[in-house]
This record gives sequence, C-alpha cells and structure tokens, in this order.
Amino acid sequence: MQPMTHLRTNGRLVGSLVRLSPGSAVVRLAPTADMEVDHRGLVHGGFVFGLADYAAMLAVNDPNVVLGAAETRFLAPVTRGVTLRAEATVSATKGRKRHVDVQVFRGEKPVMTGRFTCFVLDAHVLGAEQ
Repeated sequence: MQPMTHLRTNGRLVGSLVRLSPGSAVVRLAPTADMEVDHRGLVHGGFVFGLADYAAMLAVNDPNVVLGAAETRFLAPVTRGVTLRAEATVSATKGRKRHVDVQVFRGEKPVMTGRFTCFVLDAHVLGAEQ
C-alpha cells in the first residue's frame, strides 16, 4: 500500500513511514540535536506530537485528511539518541470523521498516547491548486 497523503513531509522532522496498511500506520523518528531544548538533551514535545500526527494522517491515508482535534498524554521524557516508533490505528469512522488512536514508544516503553480526530474533506483544505 502506498501513502496518498502528506507526500512532501520531511521525515527528519516528523518521522519516516515503516509500515502502512488499511487503517493503520507505523512511523519512526530519530530525534536530532536540533530538537533539543536544553543541555541535557530533552526533546521538545512538539516533535513527538508531530510524529504522532503524521502517523494518524497516514492511518487515514486520504489526500484530503486534516486534523480537527487531539487529546494527548505525555507519559515519559524523550532525549536525543533514542528511536521513537508511533503506531496509529483508525478506531472509529462516522461519515467524514475518523478517530485515530496513536501510541508513541521508546523501545517498548510508551512515551505518549493520544486520540486524534481527523476529517476527510471533499477537496484540499486550501481549495483549488495555487
């Protein structure tokens, strides 16, 4: 199965696709020094969120998917030098709405969990090609 959404995503920032199947995706990210917020190597949570969001978009895998809301919990800190893995699964579909459950792991330890509410639009959110 090939990705149909977020085709120009920079994998260095939000991760690279590992596995894609209908309704699920696995994405990996190796945080870099540019993502650190202090001298101890703490990685900004926004990059962890970006990884989870990208995995959610791929799980839906529609060219017109957008994020509507997210409820997340950060469970453990992340530092540079570890590899993160996000696993996303579409857990409910109602019309245009998709609920996607995402877990982000450092090894086998969960570091973030979330439920993303995505919407599949009839056309690109920005309208006609610019």
